[in-house]
Amino acid sequence: QVARAYTVMGVEHILGGVDHLLFVLGLLLLVRGAWLLVKTITAFTVAHSFTLAAATLGWVHVPQPPVEAVIALSILFLASELAKRNAGPAGLMERFPWIVAFIFGLLHGFGFAGALRQVGLPESDIPLALFTFNLGVEIGQLAFVGAMLGLFALVKRINLTASLERYLRPAAPYAIGTLASFWFLERMAGFWA
Repeated sequence: QVARAYTVMGVEHILGGVDHLLFVLGLLLLVRGAWLLVKTITAFTVAHSFTLAAATLGWVHVPQPPVEAVIALSILFLASELAKRNAGPAGLMERFPWIVAFIFGLLHGFGFAGALRQVGLPESDIPLALFTFNLGVEIGQLAFVGAMLGLFALVKRINLTASLERYLRPAAPYAIGTLASFWFLERMAGFWA
């Protein structure tokens, strides 16, 4: 019962966490090549699993408001890297996506831990609840990645690629960056509320 409940909570949290999904979408748009994409998503997953566990178990204490603001900045950084793509030398994220994804994954794990702290953990089943919440996050993240890759393949198959390359690909970084900027300002404003 605990395992089922916390797995569902993890899936719901990631699918309801638009900021985390937007970061993953940015990675999908930036990273070229299947193997590099697998390494990058895996690095992000491993990193946020570490910090989720460390923060939830009380080994590391990080205040939630700055974490949420820095998560928004990580998305803004990714949007900036997407916007600069093909406009000169490769940026940091394009050259070393899995290293940067790992570093930002550490931050995102603290965000997941904040959500888990709000829900709480059952005293008698902390390891199981933590593991299954993280498992739920991974299931939700993989479902999102699969859905996006399926959508990309469908778009390619119905021959909309030229339109996407011309209009949507250049617009994506600005849409992502605008949302991330709004979240950053909103979260910073929360410091003084």
